[in-house]
Amino acid sequence: MSEFNEQDNIIEEETPVLHLELEDGTEQDCAVIALFSVEELNDQEYIALVSIEDLESEDEESALLLYRYNEDSEDPDTFSLDNIETDEEYETVTAVLDEILEDEE
Repeated sequence: MSEFNEQDNIIEEETPVLHLELEDGTEQDCAVIALFSVEELNDQEYIALVSIEDLESEDEESALLLYRYNEDSEDPDTFSLDNIETDEEYETVTAVLDEILEDEE
């Protein structure tokens, strides 16, 4: 899981791409795979991302990045991302995401 500075990020309306600044100061462009809430976790919203580099790669396997998604109540175009802290939370989130992705197929 990638670590990054806790700062607001803006989703580009034209394309589902986020520009993340990582803790080491590097930037990573990521495609938004899904934005969803998890009822079992008090309807907390989560976001699933894949780096653009992984998407453009010849490899079939891509690293999926999962974060808590917190929208700014004063500006819905602004949000922050937080790391998932526990294995239990991660397992719950991945189970819900798996269901979402299966339903899309």
